[in-house]
Amino acid sequence: MTTERGRFITFEGGEGAGKTTQVGKLVEALAASGRPVLRTREPGGSPGAEKLRSLLLAGGVDWAPQAETLLHFAARADHVAKLIRPALAAESWVVCDRFYDSTMAYQGYGQGAGRPFIAEQIRLLGIAPDLTIVLEVPEAVGLARLRQRGDDADRYERLDAAFHRRVREGFRAIAAAEPGRCVVVDASRDIDSVHADVIQAVRSRLGNA
Repeated sequence: MTTERGRFITFEGGEGAGKTTQVGKLVEALAASGRPVLRTREPGGSPGAEKLRSLLLAGGVDWAPQAETLLHFAARADHVAKLIRPALAAESWVVCDRFYDSTMAYQGYGQGAGRPFIAEQIRLLGIAPDLTIVLEVPEAVGLARLRQRGDDADRYERLDAAFHRRVREGFRAIAAAEPGRCVVVDASRDIDSVHADVIQAVRSRLGNA
């Protein structure tokens, strides 16, 4: 749990899980309840992190897995310092589309970067979400949604099915290891059903939303 006065919620999951949609619906619900809320994303969020996002998602560079990991954490460190911590200190709720679990799943499980190395970067970051919603979709559903994106797919979305399978297995392992922080939601259903489960998770873990 964070020591700041606000609440920090992250959404995680493989490609095609619907994170961006569910982040938006939760932010709307929190705002409607009168809570101050900040919506953000990773990689990115702060101006410096957004520049690194362009490098990481555009393709054209075959990063070594450990180097790619450090780029994500460089972006994350700036994001936390410039945006997340100040918002939490101002008693705002922060809802983030991806955070460090994505680095563990994508670089650790997906690309083979050392998981202990990534865990150490997480420890050094010094902040953890109060709640992480892991959106789970069957492999066939996720791949079908990816195909619908076509030419708009980023570098990670264009990687092969075996990579995405490892990423999904990584998210399952992360959620199983930290049940006090993570809630797994079946995201293969319609948007409103998934949102209802998200709201229930927020209420049960963090109070009324």
